[in-house]
Amino acid sequence: MRSELTSSGRVVAITGGGRGIGLATAKALLAGGCRVVLGDIDLAVVEAAAAGLGPGAHALHLDVTDDASFDAFLAAAARDVGPVDVLVNNAGIMPIGPFLDEAPATARRAVDINLGGCLNGMRAALPAMLARGSGHVVNVASVAGRSPVPGGLTYAATKAAVISATETARVEFAGQGVAFTCVMPSFTNTDIVAGTKGTRFVKNVEPEEVGAAIAAAIASRRKDVYVPAAVGAIVKLTPLIGRRLRDATNKAIGADRAFLDVDQGARAAYENRIAPASVPPQLEPPPGVDGER
Repeated sequence: MRSELTSSGRVVAITGGGRGIGLATAKALLAGGCRVVLGDIDLAVVEAAAAGLGPGAHALHLDVTDDASFDAFLAAAARDVGPVDVLVNNAGIMPIGPFLDEAPATARRAVDINLGGCLNGMRAALPAMLARGSGHVVNVASVAGRSPVPGGLTYAATKAAVISATETARVEFAGQGVAFTCVMPSFTNTDIVAGTKGTRFVKNVEPEEVGAAIAAAIASRRKDVYVPAAVGAIVKLTPLIGRRLRDATNKAIGADRAFLDVDQGARAAYENRIAPASVPPQLEPPPGVDGER
């Protein structure tokens, strides 16, 4: 029987696998002896990513907002590689800026991908896992889901919902052999934070750090994972210090403006890539405008 302290040999399906945290997670898992199936809505990007990873990595098209697409993704993974032991629900987008300036279509897209994609993934993967009496679902949320993030209201709300969904699934399916892990990274240096400055005293983490933490959680079946780990202690302490001190601390480290004081020129390419078709593309401002350097 395979040891729960190693992930070697497992088939791991990763959504949003073409870039960033998803790709870094695949690298870490391949190094640990897993076979990985990368799903992404951008087939060309995910195929190139899998080719770069070499043997053991497979690429498939996946639209996480479409439950039929998710079913087809997992069926193809099982057919081509083997039954999926672990599902990493990583796909997500982060539109930021003043809430009242956010287009309703943009907000709906964030909810559909960040939360709906996670729910679709669990709904698609759990029946087979429960039937086998084994499996693992890893949902990638964010520290933003545990703290107020001005300028990221919709994003933070979706991640708070993912945190709640993961914990609720753990309780609902307890004792049936399936583990649930919620991963909550801080600012991570991928396209998702383009144009932002981060916060003082808490440096951004690299996607490789998050990928390594996910790989370790799959091996240990740990329930909650914060990256960096120190952020977990801060999040747990925050409710004890009260809102006034929390808000003052967030202001001192710049967290209250991190998603509002943004270099729009540096962020335009990412925002255009994640925008729904009904939202006009952002134009890069001329030099000297909106923090352009």
